[in-house]
Amino acid sequence: MKKQKWIILATAAGLLATTGASAAGLIEKVTGQLRGDISVSVNGEQTQLHPVYINGKAYLPVRDAAEAFGYGISWHQKQLDLTSKEAPAEEADYLMTSGVVASATATADGGVRLEVLGTGPNAWIVLTADAKTEIAGADGKKIAAGDLKAGMHIIAQYGPVIAMSYPGQSHAASVTVTAERLVKEQAVYTIEQADGGWRIQFSELKDGSETPVLTLQSGKETRLVDKEGRPADWTQLKPGTPVRAYYGPTITEGKVAPIDTIVVLEDQPTAEQIAAYREIAWKLVPAEQLPHLLTKKEEAQVAVIDPDSAGLIPSGDAEKKRVEEIKAAGGKLIAVYYSTDQDALIGPLTIVFDPETEKLLGFFMRR
Repeated sequence: MKKQKWIILATAAGLLATTGASAAGLIEKVTGQLRGDISVSVNGEQTQLHPVYINGKAYLPVRDAAEAFGYGISWHQKQLDLTSKEAPAEEADYLMTSGVVASATATADGGVRLEVLGTGPNAWIVLTADAKTEIAGADGKKIAAGDLKAGMHIIAQYGPVIAMSYPGQSHAASVTVTAERLVKEQAVYTIEQADGGWRIQFSELKDGSETPVLTLQSGKETRLVDKEGRPADWTQLKPGTPVRAYYGPTITEGKVAPIDTIVVLEDQPTAEQIAAYREIAWKLVPAEQLPHLLTKKEEAQVAVIDPDSAGLIPSGDAEKKRVEEIKAAGGKLIAVYYSTDQDALIGPLTIVFDPETEKLLGFFMRR
């Protein structure tokens, strides 16, 4: 904390301070008049101070004057050090997040509990905004806490205290609403790479058939995350994957809009796990299948599957027993998929792993 200081050198100007300094040439005898008829006030409040006049100038006893002005006083050899007793407080060391509000729930005291999926040290954080929170729009206009809602893109300062929970919880010092997104929660209809990003379509049932009704286009700033705000892999999205998309608010006449954030709602391995399984699985691809692969090593799809998936062939008795244990415990398996030029005849190559040990459990039967 920085403190305001007054530094007074022990020269002739400070003679009224009681001091034992006696260095030659620095002390001289002066005469003055104590004016008890003149009072001194500080910020309108009367004090017991009275000035001494020396050569027409008014002087005050430094110790008494310092206390009246709210300063402490100390000596350091031939120097007086006055320190403010009401030094300005340090600014709090706030943390920051920028992201979308996944949910907004009113609190009993008139505030709101915000679940935020964003960037920063905490990708998934719960913030409480209340009367003490500075809330405004991008234009600077104030916004009430009760008007915060899911779909808003915000920049928030919070902390520095964070509750030891998962997700972390903290108080929001400030919230700035930068945009209000539209929200679509539905299974993906189609997905493809296009225009330097990914294009996702959502559909509706019309006249007995699925018809595309909304197309979303990703950009450089688009974030794909899981339910806990961790980065997900675009190659994991496929038709039928349930997602929640925050998009717009602008939509073209052709029902195309930019994506801000997409949240994958089904269990998915993390980006780090995906990279690890791709490395492990690549080493287990049968040598005779390498010439037939169409999927590159870094593009293999990694997904969470049920242990009772049809077609799973354990690689041995121990692996078969482990699959049954995982099934009994209600657990999941990890599958890595490769497309081949033989898919039309015998199906894709699928390698299955134990998510706890990352060890091979078996392969999917190919037709």
